[in-house]
Amino acid sequence: MTYTPRVVDRELDELLQDLPAVAMEGPKGVGKTATAARRATTVFRLDDPAQREIAAADQSVVTRAPPPVLIDEWQHVPSVWDAVRRAVDEGAPPGRYLLAGSAVPANLPTHSGAARIVTLRMRPLALSERGLVDPTVSMCELLTGSKPPVSGVSPITLTAYTEEIVRSGFPGLYHLTGRALRASLDGYLNRIVDRDIHEQGYTVRRPDTLKRWMEAYAAATARTTSLDRIRNAATSGDGEVPNRGTVTSYHDILRRLWLIEPVPGWAPTRNHQTRVAQAPKHHLADPALAARLLGADARALLNGMAAPGAGPRDGALLGQLFESLVTLSVRVYAQAAEAHVRTLRTLQGRQEIDLIIERDDHRVLAIEVKLSDTVTDDDVRHLRWLQVQLGDDALDAVVVNTGPHAYRRHDGIAVVPAALLGP
Repeated sequence: MTYTPRVVDRELDELLQDLPAVAMEGPKGVGKTATAARRATTVFRLDDPAQREIAAADQSVVTRAPPPVLIDEWQHVPSVWDAVRRAVDEGAPPGRYLLAGSAVPANLPTHSGAARIVTLRMRPLALSERGLVDPTVSMCELLTGSKPPVSGVSPITLTAYTEEIVRSGFPGLYHLTGRALRASLDGYLNRIVDRDIHEQGYTVRRPDTLKRWMEAYAAATARTTSLDRIRNAATSGDGEVPNRGTVTSYHDILRRLWLIEPVPGWAPTRNHQTRVAQAPKHHLADPALAARLLGADARALLNGMAAPGAGPRDGALLGQLFESLVTLSVRVYAQAAEAHVRTLRTLQGRQEIDLIIERDDHRVLAIEVKLSDTVTDDDVRHLRWLQVQLGDDALDAVVVNTGPHAYRRHDGIAVVPAALLGP
């Protein structure tokens, strides 16, 4: 397959210029191996039993190999992490080691690697990486607070966005359609239940219960639903609800596998304890996984399919999954800009802003996601409220939607079609 250039390429090259070891993290299938292998002379694939046995018997084999060295799926032999850390302590030069992992290992290394091995997150393809249209609006520029001009025209329709949701951002699956795509997504999800969780040292005694919980979590995509409500939604045909301890294990293990990635809550204050108290929004690594878990294809989404258990005000599932697709893309761009992605929802939901992009100096870019091709004054009322609350700490405000045109409104708020937003 032809390599698809990634936003993370520039980040990785920048780190390797100065650092001896970089660990790439993310779920299986996001392209970590392909990206890292382009920079490696020697590759150890520790998901291969033979290579895994050699590395487990003698960790120094990875430090003696011609550099740069890629250690792929290193979590299968956690002791190689310590071997690389020791090599860094002994003065390994920049760009010597790349580690790629699809899970935080159940048996953690004896040393965290802090200040020795720097981690870099990799996610499924952002919209700008899919070759749909050249983006015209840079998140990096929006984060400067200079209110840059916003322009551009997108040919991407609501139907096309919906197809992007269900086809997934996993590079190996992106070219697939129809039955082949559905079978591949099913295989990906089944592997999590049947194999990946077991490799984390956890025995799934009732796979059907885990699958129901995953479906309930998928139904809560882009919502701040409590884990207890998700647990209650994962009932069996006889009304049985999984116990809290089991659900906590599911949640923790799927986070270690990078399969779920909630957006942390945020509040318009510099009091960190207040921020921690805010509820997160739930997201799977890729909205295609959520769609597949719920049996939603493009036609069903466009026809207004609702998430199971959705109330009358929850709207159609398509809006949730579109927000998840935008969130995936925004996370890729924000990481490139060394910013953090959060969400805001005040008590009783009086004010809610989908995405808060926060710089290290706590100044923010606020983003609302709208499944609409037009933007009204009502759509931006929460963004305007936040601008008043933050004053100079508000860098910019954006509505990301499905419309054709990028522009700034009379009040200065930017309107950007999702396909035109880039790093």
